[in-house]
Amino acid sequence: MEDVWKDISEMNSDLIGCEKCPRLVTFRKEVAKRDKKFRGQEYWSRPVPGYGDISGRLLIVGLAPAATGGNRTGRVFTGDKSSDFLVSCLFEAGITNQPTSVSRGDGLVYIDSYITAAVKCVPPDNKPTMDEIKNCMPYLIFEVKQMKNLKVVLALGKIAFDSVLDVLRSFGTNTKGMKFVHGNVYDTGTFKLVPSYHPSPRNVNTGKLKREDFVSLLQKVKALISE
Repeated sequence: MEDVWKDISEMNSDLIGCEKCPRLVTFRKEVAKRDKKFRGQEYWSRPVPGYGDISGRLLIVGLAPAATGGNRTGRVFTGDKSSDFLVSCLFEAGITNQPTSVSRGDGLVYIDSYITAAVKCVPPDNKPTMDEIKNCMPYLIFEVKQMKNLKVVLALGKIAFDSVLDVLRSFGTNTKGMKFVHGNVYDTGTFKLVPSYHPSPRNVNTGKLKREDFVSLLQKVKALISE
């Protein structure tokens, strides 16, 4: 199947203007009106592109932008509790140049890595529909195809993991036996796929995802990149 876009910049330009999902188009704009904590700030309120080094060897895939995080700041995993935890752990593992992700233009660099989301717009209750996931799939497929040096994909949460499996199936890969098990490593023949619990406040606060365990997993991921 021939690609729609010539490069990641062209795809992102198209992505930012996407209105394929009416429910998400409405919700991403409503969030700014409801929010009290960041009242007065100008919200991005559009689809959120991936960020980092598209020529890197590591791809990190999350679920979707957070309502007052990526949907507000315009950068994935930026300005919310999930990003606070994730980026500080990535920094500890040597995958980012700083431990914070606050806003676009804050100097954050992803080292040899690129981060994106399976769904590019914030969904109500963090629950996209199957149709919304399907509508975003061409973007994720293209991002994976653009990563010519890709060695490892870290999928944060089951929806991200299942979306990566869909990408693999679009390539004709047999994904039988690949199930979401935190910390497992699957050799897909194209890249190593590693599922992880999502770094959401719920998972972190309940101890389902402990900081030391997550940093250890990130270090394992980093080692896989060099194999």
